[in-house]
Amino acid sequence: MSEQKKIARRSFFAGLGLVAAAGVAAKLAPASVAQAVADQPAEPEGNSYRLSEHVKKYYRTTTI
Repeated sequence: MSEQKKIARRSFFAGLGLVAAAGVAAKLAPASVAQAVADQPAEPEGNSYRLSEHVKKYYRTTTI
């Protein structure tokens, strides 16, 4: 039973480290994400056809 408690404690601390790493990554990411979004061309107005990533993926899957 003691071994089971040690495993639970280890997984708790591993999860805590993962959450801390994700927090640091989120803190550092906004500057690069904002720059990447600014570099993309503007979307056309209206409900017209758009060649988006999921459409491109569909086209790739339908080729013979």
